[in-house]
Amino acid sequence: MKFQTVLLLSALGFANIHAKEVSAPAAEEKPAAATEEKPAAATPTGDAARLESLNKLASETLTQETNGLRAEIAKLKLERELITEKLALESAKRQEAVKDAVAAHQMEIARLTREGELSTIRSEKLAADLKSLQSEAALELTRLQSEMQTIETREKRETFADSDPVFLENPLREDGMLVISDRRIPLNGMIVGATADFVTSRIDFWNNRDRKLPIFIVIDDCPGGSVMAGYRILKAMEASDAPIHVVVKSFAASMAACITTLAEESYAYPNAVILHHQISSQIAFARLNLTQQKEFFQESNRWWERLAAPVAKKMGISTDEFIQKMYARSTSGDWSEFADKAKELKWVNHIVEGILESSVTMNPDAGEKAAEKKTALTEEIDEDGKVFTYLPRLNPKDVYFLYNPDGYYRIR
Repeated sequence: MKFQTVLLLSALGFANIHAKEVSAPAAEEKPAAATEEKPAAATPTGDAARLESLNKLASETLTQETNGLRAEIAKLKLERELITEKLALESAKRQEAVKDAVAAHQMEIARLTREGELSTIRSEKLAADLKSLQSEAALELTRLQSEMQTIETREKRETFADSDPVFLENPLREDGMLVISDRRIPLNGMIVGATADFVTSRIDFWNNRDRKLPIFIVIDDCPGGSVMAGYRILKAMEASDAPIHVVVKSFAASMAACITTLAEESYAYPNAVILHHQISSQIAFARLNLTQQKEFFQESNRWWERLAAPVAKKMGISTDEFIQKMYARSTSGDWSEFADKAKELKWVNHIVEGILESSVTMNPDAGEKAAEKKTALTEEIDEDGKVFTYLPRLNPKDVYFLYNPDGYYRIR
């Protein structure tokens, strides 16, 4: 249809051009008439009328054709505008959605920021509260520790007496009481090399502290022991510038008796026991020939002379007389006396009615030492089903003095 319309328009155009060309000469022949007056309208006739009709038809046809196109163009424009509007609407919706998303995101960020700030504030508050609690706890702990230290210090202080050791150059008072300072050395148990080390080192120490005040060797219970170790103690006593005072509270035998008797000053309770006898030894190998026995006897006799002779001399008798008196007292040669009698024999210098240990300034019941002093007896059951306990061993000069009607206490 469009192609036919174009052909029709082309034909009409050609006809119009041809008509103009045919009518042109007539116009040229009458130029003046045209200027002088307007000719009357010519009535279309023949071909002109047909061409005019065709032109109208073509024009109408073209108008119809172009109207359809214009309508389609208008429709397309409307559709394009509609699409544009839809796109604009979608874009606007997307922009709104983006704005809403951005706003929501910003709101979420703001919310999270606020929550973060709140969390930070809470954390800082909790940290501050924790520090406050820690400070309060530390203060409370410090207070409690201070109280504990005060209590412990007070308890420790209460274990000490409010007095200082008494130092006297003449420790025996007129009332018969002996005052012992802290310059004391205990001598108990069997005398061995370690005992000599213990005693002699302390004699040296107390001399270096003061060479005028007396040093006390205090014997509670000593059965004697090694002659070599005992001799070291005797020589340390002789070499001491500070006077050595030996004190016997219960029992001093053999080497301990020599130490007591040969001391510059010695003291004892009236019922303390002092025992002298000849030296004795245990032969490691019993099978000795006569020559070996003689040599062993001579060696022992030399030790005896070095220890017994000074004791006999103090007693005012000879060594042989000393031996005779020993065996006159007992077949074993063990000569023991209570201290009040031993004083008459010059085995001890002074009998005391009481001893004041001025160096005992700490409560004996405090600490572990009190537990160590206690002797626990273990109960057993005999064949008859009776409960009993064994008594601890006594030294040979001691005896038990107890009420035991049911035989609960027994001796091994």
